[in-house]
Amino acid sequence: MMEKETDSKKITVVIAGRPYPLKIQPEDESSLRMIIKEINDKVNHFQLTYTGKDKQDHLSMALLMYAVDYHKLKNQESPVSDTSISRKVKKMNALLDELLSS
Repeated sequence: MMEKETDSKKITVVIAGRPYPLKIQPEDESSLRMIIKEINDKVNHFQLTYTGKDKQDHLSMALLMYAVDYHKLKNQESPVSDTSISRKVKKMNALLDELLSS
């Protein structure tokens, strides 16, 4: 994903209590922050539901939920009618790529 350095914005997001510095396009910030909130909400839900597990397990379970949703959307016979879901999934994939490469 090639970006002009001058167009990108540096932010730090916190996922499951851990900070991650990112370079993003300014127009993507609100969507990204909404996705981060959803991830943290899912992680918190799993923390309350599965108290004997550690944060890595909770984060993995949240990621698995997103992967299942993505797989279902990708394999639908008809095109995805809700473009906001499609955008969220694409941004989530980009975020995960960014996090895994740092």
